[in-house]
Amino acid sequence: MTDPFHIVGGGLAGSEAAWQLAEAGVPVVLHEMRPLRRTEAHATDRLAELVCSNSLRSDDAEFNAVGVLHAELRRLGSLILAMADRHAVPAGGALAVDRDAFAEAVTAAVAGHPLVTLVRGEVAGLPPPEWGEVIVATGPLTSPALAAAIQDLTGAESLAFFDAIAPIVHAETIDLSKAWFQSRYDKPGPSGSGRDYINCAFDREQYLAFLDALNAGPKMAFRDWEKDTPYFEGCLPIEEMAARGADTLRYGPMKPVGLTDPHTGRRPYAVVQLRQDNALATLYNLVGFQTKLLHAAQVQVFRMIPGLEQAEFARLGGLHRNTFLNSPRLLDPTLRLKVEPRLRFAGQITGCEGYVESTAVGLLAARFAAAERRGEAPRLPPPTTALGALLGHITGGAEAEIFQPMNINFGLFPPLSEAVRGRARKQALARRALTDIEAFCRPSF
Repeated sequence: MTDPFHIVGGGLAGSEAAWQLAEAGVPVVLHEMRPLRRTEAHATDRLAELVCSNSLRSDDAEFNAVGVLHAELRRLGSLILAMADRHAVPAGGALAVDRDAFAEAVTAAVAGHPLVTLVRGEVAGLPPPEWGEVIVATGPLTSPALAAAIQDLTGAESLAFFDAIAPIVHAETIDLSKAWFQSRYDKPGPSGSGRDYINCAFDREQYLAFLDALNAGPKMAFRDWEKDTPYFEGCLPIEEMAARGADTLRYGPMKPVGLTDPHTGRRPYAVVQLRQDNALATLYNLVGFQTKLLHAAQVQVFRMIPGLEQAEFARLGGLHRNTFLNSPRLLDPTLRLKVEPRLRFAGQITGCEGYVESTAVGLLAARFAAAERRGEAPRLPPPTTALGALLGHITGGAEAEIFQPMNINFGLFPPLSEAVRGRARKQALARRALTDIEAFCRPSF
């Protein structure tokens, strides 16, 4: 009997990797420490639990890099994308999911696969040599014992940043005499109608008062050793943005573009959008409102949002410390640790950022491992694809000295041979990627 392949971590990357290996005929032991050891951010013992937002971001495969990554993952048989499509909720042009139904479905699929054995318990240190090759997909909340062991092995300090979680409110407590349903530019998306967000409008005076409250509100304190840890720029706490200038939020998560307040007939000065968080539409999350405010202050400050004066919160926001490898220095092109090639890394611990990117790196790690099990050299995706661009960035395309987590974006793609700009450039890059992923998927014989 073929020895099982061990995967450490049952998040998005680990779940995707387990599924891909099992579908390739490789028996898998998937190790997940929850619920025996919990993290600061997770609430359940389910695989692929979505901790922050419930959105997998844009599903536009014509003009958006993450939409291209969605399309490539679907083409390669991603379990995570299949379950996201099955449990999608309205979110304009984005692919968002009922987070509970999604995680339950992924857990049932992975744990129910005849070639997967799910083992609960912490891997408190490096995987033992008798396991052979291993995928470490422990995510940004890797257990301290394993993180310390990796640090000792590599001789390099793990980089770290803080990640923040947005609050969720009960839909029935939102005042729709002030708020209204509308997607930006009335754009429908997967499972959407063009009226997929609840919008709460501010006039100038309300916005400035809200800004003052954000700046003045008590925040979570950092320990001395955490004070110099940088935030990930793509997931800043709302107060961090507010402190950068009066208009920062109006050009960020509170931008009013593409929206008209039906109560006034005008575009708001600023707006807070709430996105459906479950299939029953009983819960909505505050889009882009990751926060480090203390819980009591969150209730007080966020009830200043017009339409949320009586809001009841199903979950308040929070802050947790995330760790990741200096992957350009430590990993080879197939995600193996250079100083210990039997260990392959996947997901956010590699320095990719985002649910979809984590899934993508998990899928690639599994495909590389499956090829090696067959005695074949792993095939790298073309650098012109979203998968290839992301892989290239984390395994050598980025500068190791200043490496930071990165979402997929067209800036990571090789330039076009012809000179095109704006939307035409994005469209051309997307079309090239989707053409090249088709060639990558064709048999090589």
